[in-house]
Amino acid sequence: MGPAESATRGRKKQAAGQRKRPRLRPCLLKGCGQGFHPRQATQRYCSARCRQEARKWSRWKAQQKYRTTAGGKQKRNGQCQRYRERVKTRKAAEAEAVSETARVITQEYFFRAHLRPTGLLRAIRTAAAKSVAALLLRGVPASAGTRSRAGTTLEAGAPLIRTY
Repeated sequence: MGPAESATRGRKKQAAGQRKRPRLRPCLLKGCGQGFHPRQATQRYCSARCRQEARKWSRWKAQQKYRTTAGGKQKRNGQCQRYRERVKTRKAAEAEAVSETARVITQEYFFRAHLRPTGLLRAIRTAAAKSVAALLLRGVPASAGTRSRAGTTLEAGAPLIRTY
């Protein structure tokens, strides 16, 4: 025995009770056009980023329309005039600052206070004959394998501190 009615008829009755998923709709943001399933019937954009971009464009477009009206033009002209006045006052302030005489310090006087007498420089050179390592490691013997001759001191010959 076979089915009395067509097999597709029963499926249609079952599907009628279920909620259908909305059809794929393209995003209305210019340049996106990505297909998406809307969660609400009035949803126009695929993501939060597209909604934000559309809102930004909408604000820009409204501003452009307002500027074409008489009130918008008057307000914009007032803004431009105030800006031009601010620029003029800025330039006048800069010109006053430049008109003052500049203070010049010559190299001869600037460096002279920082120089040492030549007698002191000779003493510094002779005292620096020993390296810092020799000063710090004076009493420490060299370990085996660290130098070419094990057990030798770092430096010998020059005195550590020279006094005049």
